[in-house]
Amino acid sequence: MSSTLGIRQVPIGTLRLVSLRPGTVFLADCPARTAVEIISSKWAVVTLFALSDGPLRHGELVDLIGGVSRKVLTQTLRRLQENGLVERRSYAEAPPRVEYGLTELGRTLDEPIRRLTEWARTNGEAVAAFHEAAEENGA
Repeated sequence: MSSTLGIRQVPIGTLRLVSLRPGTVFLADCPARTAVEIISSKWAVVTLFALSDGPLRHGELVDLIGGVSRKVLTQTLRRLQENGLVERRSYAEAPPRVEYGLTELGRTLDEPIRRLTEWARTNGEAVAAFHEAAEENGA
């Protein structure tokens, strides 16, 4: 049995989601490229991971994430909102309260982010060792 990918017939089980031919990797309208652009900022994945256990206020996110400025976090949250991954809820209280939480679409990134986090735990030392060796060799 085969499946059609573009105009080429590909046997099932051998389907490659991304072609490595020049000019075809992450085309401008490719969903994979869009996804990478959405989460490519330094703080996007960290922010999504921080929200995975439930809604948080801006200050709580700053404290939990560590190292992110309030301004950059605000920019990150806005970008994630614009892409439908995070929702902002305002409560009519005195003083006003605002919380950020994952949308249903944002929650679909929970498993991929957890896998990436596990990869980092498993391979972080190897990456650090590579950087140290490169510095020692003057690269």
